Amino acid sequence: MSYGANILEMFRRAAELVDKILRGAKPADIPVEQPTKFDLIINLTTAKALGITVPPSLLARADEVIE
Repeated sequence: MSYGANILEMFRRAAELVDKILRGAKPADIPVEQPTKFDLIINLTTAKALGITVPPSLLARADEVIE
């Protein structure tokens, strides 16, 4: 199970910051940002191999389930 920042969204935001810098903005003037979109990914194959039962309510909330 993994809960973390959405990688694609982080790359998208990084591209926007690079665009601002290439257009002349000073890096020191750009505010620090934190991720705003997070994903919950559950690997059922590994959970079954470890003998862990994942509750259906948690599976329903997951953004991605690996079977």
